[in-house]
Amino acid sequence: MNDAYLRLIDRLKHRYLIGSVQGLLGWDEQVNLPPDSADFRAEQMATIAGLEHAAASDPQIGTLLAELGGAFADLDQDCQVVVREARQDFDRVTKLPAEFVEEKARHSSAAYHAWTKARTDREFAPYAPFIEKHLELAKREAEYQGWGDRPYDYAIDLHDPGFSAEVIDQLFAELKMGLIPLVKKIEAAAAANKTVSPLHGFPVDAQRSFLEEVTAKLGFDYGRGRIDVSPHPFCEGSGADVRMTTRFQEDDPLDSLFSAIHEAGHGLYEQGLPLADHATALGQHAGMAMHESQSRMWENQVSRSRAFWRHFESRFREFFGAQLDGVSSDQLYREINAVRPTLIRVDSDEVHYNLHIILRFELEKKLFSGELAVKDLPEAWNDSCEEILGCRPTHDGEGVLQDVHWSGGAFGYFPSYCLGNMIAAQNWDAVRREMPDLESDFERGKFSRLLNWLRLNIHQQGKSRPALERVEIVTKAPLSPRSLLAYLEERYGSLYN
Repeated sequence: MNDAYLRLIDRLKHRYLIGSVQGLLGWDEQVNLPPDSADFRAEQMATIAGLEHAAASDPQIGTLLAELGGAFADLDQDCQVVVREARQDFDRVTKLPAEFVEEKARHSSAAYHAWTKARTDREFAPYAPFIEKHLELAKREAEYQGWGDRPYDYAIDLHDPGFSAEVIDQLFAELKMGLIPLVKKIEAAAAANKTVSPLHGFPVDAQRSFLEEVTAKLGFDYGRGRIDVSPHPFCEGSGADVRMTTRFQEDDPLDSLFSAIHEAGHGLYEQGLPLADHATALGQHAGMAMHESQSRMWENQVSRSRAFWRHFESRFREFFGAQLDGVSSDQLYREINAVRPTLIRVDSDEVHYNLHIILRFELEKKLFSGELAVKDLPEAWNDSCEEILGCRPTHDGEGVLQDVHWSGGAFGYFPSYCLGNMIAAQNWDAVRREMPDLESDFERGKFSRLLNWLRLNIHQQGKSRPALERVEIVTKAPLSPRSLLAYLEERYGSLYN
């Protein structure tokens, strides 16, 4: 193999390992960090970010890329993918001053702790300056990269290359047109079908044991991963070391379970990427929309299905027999798929969920255009919530402060959830065409055929193609909300007649 290529891989691995340490510090910050150690962690994060930036902008990488660029046509297809993506990453990182990278990392750490306090206090005003600073940093970064006239498109592209506000606008407009009347129809049917009375008293230790058993059976490798507790569930790391979190409530065992399954979907994707290539595009995911498609499919299409619960219900009752006394199988399944408008995105049923994302996308566009000032965000959030979801927050904790994303400056990330739902639905159609009897596997507690299909068609492909191209290759159709709307109609139409 080309000597310059091998030396490039060595440099990319060095950068990747430093970045993995930064990710681990971020996980620890949300899971283990003592409450009075936040300032120290901010300095640690800034230092590691500076080291990663130095490794990523190493002039040797630029020299090697120039050499390989001259011989690009002679490289095989996989090597071309690695060089192409490494060139884009190098060009981006070298446009950012080291002091800017450290400033952003330091602020992200401080903003996270400001967010946790603001959410606990249910008061947005003290937290507003942190979002204002993040917005200023995001626009400054876009300026460095030559996207100064389209800073929100740059924010989106960081998470989902190939997407833009215009592309998402078109997809969301079509989805919204079909979704709102469908939501109203399902809401009306659900209101006429009572679900089980609220669940109570599910011991946390038993919840943890059950969800670990379920996620392991789905295929998550606990030899290379673990699950802990954080205020907001997330997944961090690579297939070599995946850190997931969930959260527990004794009166809501389904929240911890489906949060864990969702994060396990992310973890399964990371564990399915080629481990030997994690430092290059061949072993990295194809964007957050594709990532979310994995977590949302396991959470919804798989784990909310009747077939899934025909297998796991008996085990669930072994753990929680007393709590489920008097609750029939049909009542339990309706509770699992209960349709109720809620103010909290992560508690939302899958019928309403995409409306939560559309709300956030529309607010982010206004923040970046200057149409909406940060100080006015809570009122705008509440108004949009009332308009789109039909309910209004009573305090900032259940409104604008509920999500962690903006505390890390992750603008442009929210659309990934809805785009992921669309991709998941199209993938679900594709896999069922190939395996019409797939759900009979779930009834027997077998999930390997689905996981192997995802490994072959998505995980092992890494970043060899952009997400929009990969969707079209796998599903034989451009990305569209039509499969998602049909899936929701099919599942909830049959459930609520």
